[in-house]
Amino acid sequence: MRHMLVWLVRLSGLAAWGAAAVACWQLLGSGPVPRPVREPLVWGAIAMGCAVVRVVALWALRVPTVAAWWRRYTSVTVPLTKAPHAWSDPGALAFHDSVLWVKLRTAAVWLLVAFCAGVFPAAMMTSPDGEERIDVLQDAGAEVSTATVVAQPGQVRKELSDGDLEGYTSRLVVAVPGGPGRLAVPDAFTYDKPVEGTAVDVLWARSDGYIDERKHLPTLTAGQWAAFPDDENGDAALAAFVVLAVIGGAVLTPCFTIGAHADRLQRLAWSPLAQTIRAGLAVGVFLGWRPLLLGREPTTTEMAFAGGGFLLVLAVYIGTSMRTLR
Repeated sequence: MRHMLVWLVRLSGLAAWGAAAVACWQLLGSGPVPRPVREPLVWGAIAMGCAVVRVVALWALRVPTVAAWWRRYTSVTVPLTKAPHAWSDPGALAFHDSVLWVKLRTAAVWLLVAFCAGVFPAAMMTSPDGEERIDVLQDAGAEVSTATVVAQPGQVRKELSDGDLEGYTSRLVVAVPGGPGRLAVPDAFTYDKPVEGTAVDVLWARSDGYIDERKHLPTLTAGQWAAFPDDENGDAALAAFVVLAVIGGAVLTPCFTIGAHADRLQRLAWSPLAQTIRAGLAVGVFLGWRPLLLGREPTTTEMAFAGGGFLLVLAVYIGTSMRTLR
């Protein structure tokens, strides 16, 4: 039974790692995907299921130690020294000559942590837009065209970001080729101050339109989502991913593998309490992303786990790994 539990821990951990990597890769979006975005949810659910199975198996491995402790204090016939002690000695659960394996396994975990930490903010910056106005246009069969401003812009106001000029919001009247000769578009955002005769891209349908040069309108009109669209948010998402995934991985992975003691890493990997904390975090982040990817309104708690997922992942994994350092 113990042998089966040990292998269940190993295989479920490997399956959880692989499924989580696939889920995050799909969440990152190698290209535009249709909304709602279901594939990361499927793989994420598999990863969460495997993580929970692994935690249950780890606690089950502790049963002999707990039973021995109970018998010690309820009977004088079974001395504690003769009780099973496999769980209390993580080395007994390792492969022979496993120092290299422990280090490689830990490095793989930290590379996944760094990858996830980069994916979450990148995906959040470009997650499917839940703006009702865009949804209405999509339902009406919206398309993207290059239109021309045919009247003096009205209600022009500057948009500032950290005190710097980001662009202008105004009410534009545009002529759409093959569409309306005069289409009023309120709250249109352009980087440059609009004037009559300016060419702008507009997402339009029937008698309404949407203009925002910060967003990739063809992706919106196709009802799709991509992590790195060709717009301002896409550039910011790419920068966040590079900083957290690449730099974070280059710092955290060697710090908590080369700089850690193999025996302590082994003890951490087989610790039911530490792995329960990590699995609980993973489930929380998964549930936080679920409404966003399904196009539903998230609760405050769900948004906290989704938006702050990368900080939570880093904080929990660093916190649970500090005692492994030499």
